[in-house]
Amino acid sequence: MRASCILADALLPDGRRVDVTVVDGVVTAVEEARPRAEVAAGGGGNETGAAASEPVERHDLGGMLLLGGLAEPHAHLDKALSADVVVNATGDLIGAVQAWQAHRGGISSESTMARALRAVEIAAEHGVTAIRSHVDVGADIGARGVEVLVAVRRLCLRLVDLQLVALVGVPLTGPEGAGNRRALAVALAAGADLVGGAPALDPRPADCVAICLDAAADAGLPIDLHIDETLDPSSRTLVDLARGVRDRGFPHPVTASHCVSLGMMPEAEQRQVAESVAVAGIGVVTLPQTNLFLQSRGLRTAPPRGLTALEALSEAGVRLAGGGDNLQDPFNLMGRGDPFETASLLVTAGHMLPAAALAAVSGEARGVMGLAPAEVQPGAVADFVAVAASSERQAIAAAPGTRRTFKAGRLVAQITRTGVVDPGAPRP
Repeated sequence: MRASCILADALLPDGRRVDVTVVDGVVTAVEEARPRAEVAAGGGGNETGAAASEPVERHDLGGMLLLGGLAEPHAHLDKALSADVVVNATGDLIGAVQAWQAHRGGISSESTMARALRAVEIAAEHGVTAIRSHVDVGADIGARGVEVLVAVRRLCLRLVDLQLVALVGVPLTGPEGAGNRRALAVALAAGADLVGGAPALDPRPADCVAICLDAAADAGLPIDLHIDETLDPSSRTLVDLARGVRDRGFPHPVTASHCVSLGMMPEAEQRQVAESVAVAGIGVVTLPQTNLFLQSRGLRTAPPRGLTALEALSEAGVRLAGGGDNLQDPFNLMGRGDPFETASLLVTAGHMLPAAALAAVSGEARGVMGLAPAEVQPGAVADFVAVAASSERQAIAAAPGTRRTFKAGRLVAQITRTGVVDPGAPRP
């Protein structure tokens, strides 16, 4: 079999310059880079017996830093890029909720699809090859958003692996939650990949967790819940989730997103809860940009950062990913759709080391999403991003504007930055 793709002269984080061979979307060899003169004299190389006439897609990276594909484990593609239309007048969480509730019934499917497609393209340009998006579902709007995003998933199949979470509204419990429960069932039938929800916002949080777990178990699907997105340390639906997963022997992957209140608990409680999360096998997604934007509004003295207990979770062995969450919508007016931005915030606001922050938006994020590793080593999925940087730290800090994104060994997106400085400008 002949190589279907060769990524030549790639720089690895350990300083090696290598040629990476890909066959059928999988890395088959990582070898010392061959000099260009040798390649020109001896042909493309890396053949394994197929006819020499078969084409090999060759990409000369010229020493660009090659990393495993980036991942976005928590997005809201149905809301993306709507900030200038759905205006958050106050800038806080209540303003965001009120603005979105007032507008979402009138947002067309065409608008949702166009914005979601553009958000996926932006992510792909930045090196993202996998996205998990939460999509609003409820008695008032049904599962229309899921139906639109299922179409987006099909259109973007060659760009990214797109997972859809049915983010069902509250209340979910009691007679008043019947409409939302029906909408959740419709969303799952329409093609949602995971059960989602926000139990802390339900009048009966523990019962809401139980309903979500039961719905996921009945459908044979994973679950990803918005958990305790509040600075109130008494909000403990993460504890309810860990207990429910253990007591049921829930057999599918479980993700807890946000977990803000955990970061407000005393250290001993953080450790205790983190250990229970680890025992339950729950992955956690921290979302620094949106929670820095939404939390601590009005607190003028020592405002909390709104992040979860990163150290306690890491020390307990919990798989910890970082996500961008909202992208230029009422819940977060900012965002570039770039996981390097998330990683930078994890370094600055979360005090993670650069290597760990990068892992949170790549390998660890893929792990939380249940995806196979995408790494520069034989046997791994050939999803990569090549960036104009000399180290992982520099890639995060500079967020280079020159990148190439490879999905299963195919070049699917690239961006190039050019700059001109007046050579006659005064210099010190």
